[in-house]
Amino acid sequence: MKILYGVNGEGMGHATRSDVVIQSLLDAGHEIQVMASGAAYKFLSQKLGHVNEIFGPSFAMENGEIQRWATVTHTMGAARRELPGSVRRWMATVHEWRPEVVVTDFEPLSGIYSRTTRTPLVCVDNIHMIDRCKHDDEIIGAEREDFRIARAVTHTMVPNAGDYVITTFFQPPLLRGRTVLVPPIVRPEIVAAQPTRGDHLIVYSGGGEALTDALRDCGVPCHVYGMRDGDEVGTTDGCIEYRPRSIDGFLEDLVTARGVITGGGFSLLSEAVYLGKPVLSVPLEGQFEQLMNARYLEREGYGLCAQEVDAPAVQGFLDRLDEFHETLSGYEQDGNKVAMATVAEAVNTAGTSTRRERARSRRQGRRTPTS
Repeated sequence: MKILYGVNGEGMGHATRSDVVIQSLLDAGHEIQVMASGAAYKFLSQKLGHVNEIFGPSFAMENGEIQRWATVTHTMGAARRELPGSVRRWMATVHEWRPEVVVTDFEPLSGIYSRTTRTPLVCVDNIHMIDRCKHDDEIIGAEREDFRIARAVTHTMVPNAGDYVITTFFQPPLLRGRTVLVPPIVRPEIVAAQPTRGDHLIVYSGGGEALTDALRDCGVPCHVYGMRDGDEVGTTDGCIEYRPRSIDGFLEDLVTARGVITGGGFSLLSEAVYLGKPVLSVPLEGQFEQLMNARYLEREGYGLCAQEVDAPAVQGFLDRLDEFHETLSGYEQDGNKVAMATVAEAVNTAGTSTRRERARSRRQGRRTPTS
């Protein structure tokens, strides 16, 4: 089957999840063309070879907070410059190929192609949790306006897919039909890992003085990624050791960690949950999806959500590590089997409907009288 696969390039979560899904579909014998932007384009090009680069939106950040208006104006300006050419190149690439199914991981142009050509669309991501599930007042909290904006943007990015496969480690009630919740799609390295409980915390954060002060004197070794570069990498500051950026090094630290301190990004939270690692989640301000993830994480008993982090927040997390480990020991997930089976079923069903429609069109064409 011919599958067009679009991948959002903001952050790495879309890319690493899509890599697992694409490899599974390739192993099943499907023919795939991948369209991606930003970081996803660079990552998937290295993993898969040929990937078509397309335009994608990005967030404007300042002091760890998403700047809404700057994000809108930056994206609109970039879209005016890049989108027309990107769309022309993209459409030319797939025009003659005629995919039978489109799959998207929160990538809007593939959705536009699906609607324009009436090709079945399957959406595989985590962020549609915002739009297609029901969230109570405790999860939404005082950030109701952020929630409304996030829901509107999420719905607009990929509307009207035939099926939505949403990856999640929490289970809110569904709000809309044609939606299936599946366990998180994690990297093969995470599936293969044998987690142990070491002495250190692993910290992945852009940081700030309050977090640095809290970690410096917390009494537990902290392997910190993302807070320092240059000459400070490899140095120590009290309990803190600033580690160099490294995929393998980070993975080893994660697998052997006592706990995790990070933002509210779904990919790292889901990997930590899979490995049984408690998390102190500090979501980015103005990013409701991260706040939602962190609040559900706390509700499930897998860690804490802290919108501001200081010494008492870190100590409160450390004091409850045994409790969180006990709860996480009851979490069950058999690799990516359930998620991959669900995606395969959605794609195969969509492809079957395409073939029937095309066969019907050919039959109608043969019956059309000619002059």
